Amino acid sequence: MAEGIKVEKVREGEFQVTVSGVPVPHTVTVSRQYYLKLTAGRITDAELVRRSFEFLLAREPEESILTEFELPVIARYFPEYEREMQRQT
Repeated sequence: MAEGIKVEKVREGEFQVTVSGVPVPHTVTVSRQYYLKLTAGRITDAELVRRSFEFLLAREPEESILTEFELPVIARYFPEYEREMQRQT
């Protein structure tokens, strides 16, 4: 699925994510503190966003993903999210 996920940095901490075949982009924000909490700087913030979308798409259809959200919101719906992101980096 990774090849179908396009992540573009809009500005510091804000990304536009599109999933192939779906015309509606997602706006995702991530604070520097949260990025460091999950990755310790081992991957880029854009890569964290891409992996977060892979995580979400493995659990729900693209149409169910919010069009605008902050990354910590994922952990409210999927408690294993933070642990999984930390494990991957």
